[in-house]
Amino acid sequence: MQNTNDLQKLISILPLEIRAVLEYHSGRDQLVEVVLDLGRRPEARFPHWTEYLSESAVTREQLHHCIEQVGQFGDDNRAGIEQTLHRISAIRNRRGDVIGLTCRVGRAIAGTITMIRDLVETGQSILMLGRPGVGKTTALREIARVLADDLNKRVVIIDSSNEIAGDGDIPHPAIGRARRMQVARPELQHQVMIEAVENHMPEVIVIDEIGTELEALAARTIAERGVQLVGTAHGNQLENLIKNPTLSDLVGGIQSVTLGDEEARRRGSQKSVLERKAPPTFEIAVEMQERQQWVVHESVADTVDDLLRRHQPTLQVRSVNEQGQVVITQEVPQVPLKQNSSRSRRSQPRYGEKSFAAPNSQRAADQFLRFPQQEGDSWIKPQPDQFLSSWDAHTVPPAQADGEPLLALYPYQMSRNLVEQTIEQLNLPIRVVGGVEQADAILTLKANLRKHANLRRLANGYQLPIYAVKANTVVQIAHTLQHALGQKDQAVDSLITRSELAYSGDEDDEWDALEEARRAVEQVVILKGQPVELLPRSAHVRKMQHEFVEHYRLKSSSFGAEPNRRLRVYPA
Repeated sequence: MQNTNDLQKLISILPLEIRAVLEYHSGRDQLVEVVLDLGRRPEARFPHWTEYLSESAVTREQLHHCIEQVGQFGDDNRAGIEQTLHRISAIRNRRGDVIGLTCRVGRAIAGTITMIRDLVETGQSILMLGRPGVGKTTALREIARVLADDLNKRVVIIDSSNEIAGDGDIPHPAIGRARRMQVARPELQHQVMIEAVENHMPEVIVIDEIGTELEALAARTIAERGVQLVGTAHGNQLENLIKNPTLSDLVGGIQSVTLGDEEARRRGSQKSVLERKAPPTFEIAVEMQERQQWVVHESVADTVDDLLRRHQPTLQVRSVNEQGQVVITQEVPQVPLKQNSSRSRRSQPRYGEKSFAAPNSQRAADQFLRFPQQEGDSWIKPQPDQFLSSWDAHTVPPAQADGEPLLALYPYQMSRNLVEQTIEQLNLPIRVVGGVEQADAILTLKANLRKHANLRRLANGYQLPIYAVKANTVVQIAHTLQHALGQKDQAVDSLITRSELAYSGDEDDEWDALEEARRAVEQVVILKGQPVELLPRSAHVRKMQHEFVEHYRLKSSSFGAEPNRRLRVYPA
């Protein structure tokens, strides 16, 4: 990475006694900011430590010396140094006098977006999230340069505080050919955003710090006009935006919906639920956890839907190794045991050494999703085998051993009503919970252990066993739960319901149907650009195929009469 910081220009505005210390400081290249507060000793802040620069306290004369050499402070109490990226922020007293300065070092670092360059080139809107100081603005600046210089797009930067392109009328060379529109007052940023679209015909608009409802609304208006958006927002994770009523529109907005009885039973949820009310303004979200490790949500819509349904989305983690190569892996966050009160009393898994992992909810089609690839050696494609442990899918984990009267059970992709009915009729000491973080064990179909590579990994993270059921029926559930509790099988013929008699699902058929859809999409629709028809399937399997095709951003439709109704997939 190439680092350009013009550090000497920032040091030159400081008082002489402070400047002399920094000019010969061994860690000056890592300097983050210099803090000057009236009546206190001046500080130099580095990534992992802080140092005092003088034994004397800062005086008003020293503050005025710095103010005279920087640009005029705006309504947001920020100023800059001409032709640099440095930012000077003021702290004022109640009379408006400056009593403190934060002199933050601005750096232009080429190569910061290597991890997400493939996403930038797709033309989709990207939202950057992260804590202050993690490098959001630096990444934004580099994205603008790549889009303008390397991809030859018309890029306009909305620079509310001159932090992206620097202070002064001439923008910093770090933004390349991108154009910059300055904002007179921060509260007018949404108006400048709309003005940029109406007057300057941009293909891409870059925005830093979307923080108000008007700015979120302007961003949606711009996205609906077909302009690619790249921006940052306040929040460390995507979940923070969902809970923020001001900015939730960026991820589609949240509304309360009342479900019908049948749909509520199918979901195993209450009738009143939260759902996304519109497509997200940004299709892709990037959580900048560390400078060399970012979490990518390639489909913000899917992630938001999973979070609203209290399911754990599968996360894509991108990092840079020591050789400078980008490593892409699929990971599920692991919660420490102490966060679950029902498991905090034990330090080892209750049910033995074997435990297996699964996300709270994941479509069967997820197994087929491909990692981004790029020719050459700069990308590494992880092998699914590195996430799997050897295990016999027909093995049922051993029964409960510590004699606790109540087992918290999470049914993964199973009929919750059937599980609860079985527990009630057999009077089993088990309660059904709605999330894996509350559970002591997971109940799932054996077919899911073959289909979902992440199933065992999440259970490993929570140190939970998985109880495997052959089929989603009352009889199979009863036998498995009784065996898990170490009880003798009771007569369960009386528990068989109409749903049991109507059960005819074959997990192998579902797996074959998704494999057929994958081959058709990748080898015919995408490769040859031709529509393709799949074999006749049941309504349930066709729905799974529809959802799978959507992951490729392709359209599909069902046609024909039962039992020969089938799916047709169309090229983009």
